[in-house]
Amino acid sequence: MELTKILYRFSVNFKAITGIIIFLLFVNQVIGQVAAAPYKWGNWEAWGDLGNGKYANPVIPADYSDIDCIRVGDDYYAVSSTFQYSPGFVILHSKDLVNWETLSHAVSNLNEISPEMNWDKMNRYGTGIWAGAIRYYHNKFWIYFGTPDEGYFMTTASNPRGPWQPLTHVLKGKGWDDCCPFLDDDGQLYLIGTNYADNYKIHLFKLTADGRSIIPGYDNIIHQSEGSEANKLYKINGTYYHFFSEVKPEGRAIMMERAQKVNGPYLEEKQLSYAQKQFNEPNQGGLVQTKRGEWYFLTHHGTGDWEGRAVSLLPVNWVDGWPIIGKVSAEKIGEMVWQGKMPVKSRHIKNSTTNDEFNRTVLKQQWEWNYQPRSDKWSLTERPGWLRLKAFKPVENNNLLKAGNTLTQRAFRTQANIVTVKLDISAMASGQHAGLSHFGKPGYAAFGISCKGIVKTLQLNIKEHVFEGPVLHGRQVWLRSVWGQDGKSRFYYSINGKEFYAFGDKYQLAWGAYRGDRIAVYCYNNLKDEGYIDIDFLHYRYR
Repeated sequence: MELTKILYRFSVNFKAITGIIIFLLFVNQVIGQVAAAPYKWGNWEAWGDLGNGKYANPVIPADYSDIDCIRVGDDYYAVSSTFQYSPGFVILHSKDLVNWETLSHAVSNLNEISPEMNWDKMNRYGTGIWAGAIRYYHNKFWIYFGTPDEGYFMTTASNPRGPWQPLTHVLKGKGWDDCCPFLDDDGQLYLIGTNYADNYKIHLFKLTADGRSIIPGYDNIIHQSEGSEANKLYKINGTYYHFFSEVKPEGRAIMMERAQKVNGPYLEEKQLSYAQKQFNEPNQGGLVQTKRGEWYFLTHHGTGDWEGRAVSLLPVNWVDGWPIIGKVSAEKIGEMVWQGKMPVKSRHIKNSTTNDEFNRTVLKQQWEWNYQPRSDKWSLTERPGWLRLKAFKPVENNNLLKAGNTLTQRAFRTQANIVTVKLDISAMASGQHAGLSHFGKPGYAAFGISCKGIVKTLQLNIKEHVFEGPVLHGRQVWLRSVWGQDGKSRFYYSINGKEFYAFGDKYQLAWGAYRGDRIAVYCYNNLKDEGYIDIDFLHYRYR
């Protein structure tokens, strides 16, 4: 009888334990399925340096399109296209490939490219400075980039902070993009680039020793395919590798071909990663090797959402002599990787500066004007500790896209973003508009003050839908924008810097003219060159 009870209890307990085990296995399977589920673009809970020896992509959740990257000693440098913004061609610096700071810009005067990029023309939306590359040769930095209307330009500097030499116009003509210099072991300098106006033929030019001119008679077409661009040229272990991207039926994919001579023929070709439209097509970027010998690929995501073309860092695995980007599939093609080990022990600085107290005599490097500004219409010294923006007539009245005194920086796609700006509006003149904007083309939202006569009124302009607010009687006003990962901005104002009140409709941040959304401060006058505002600070906090 006792033996029967013992066996019965064992049977019950065994069934219970078995049930628990089955349940736990089921839960584990479900968790595994969730973990393996496709990552939805834009809904990342974490990004960049995680502070635990790992990082999460994107490493920069903002618009740094056409990224390229090199290492010089212990330092990494990246460059990004800037289109019509000034100063142009931004240069980033990092010690670990994940935490980046804005170091400088290579182009201080866009008029060296074209007068169409000046404040009185403003005719280069969607064009201007396109993709380029940075290299380090002969103890100095070399930068090359293209503009689709003017051709290829170059500049050099012994220090990446500058000063950078005035631009040299290397190749004049329309329809060129995505160039990169290459210095061979024998000291010969080359330039590779795409003529997209001629069915995307990729040319290899010989350059003079100073890199400023193309040697006549040497123009070798080394490749042509659908949409082929994003060119880089490398020599690794004696083999020449031509990196590029091209358009396939499933989207833009990263490709590579190799040869034993720099001018080819490039007969061996390999796809390095899938197009992956669900992850906004990681494609253009730069291969870089750490001091420990590990390889990485710093890339933008070529399909821009409202934040623009964000930046990710992908591990590189060499397979059969090819640098496969990301996780290697059974087909030996790379797939997107969302987290990884920090390439170098981090300082955990997270990202570029965003705040500005305007307490210096120069603007911080995160700022870029919309087009080349009027140097006499802004000042950091006339009222120390404040940025003064002086109003002048726009190219077109009531059109922020044609108003020349607009100062911008990139908007981030993170879980929470708050931008607050404090303005002194006491010197505004009739016809003047000034304030805080989410800026892009073709749409924008301008939240600020409209002055008619001596009456100053709060106003929000969203796609020409104008919300009129209260009359402002004080000298100062605080303006604020708040948004999250969905990119829906809500505007607020305050007259004392403490109590903030929501105002107007929400505004959906947007992608346009190949650029992501930007936060901006603006100041113009439809009637005459008169009036100004002073800006005490702009605080931008995000997580």
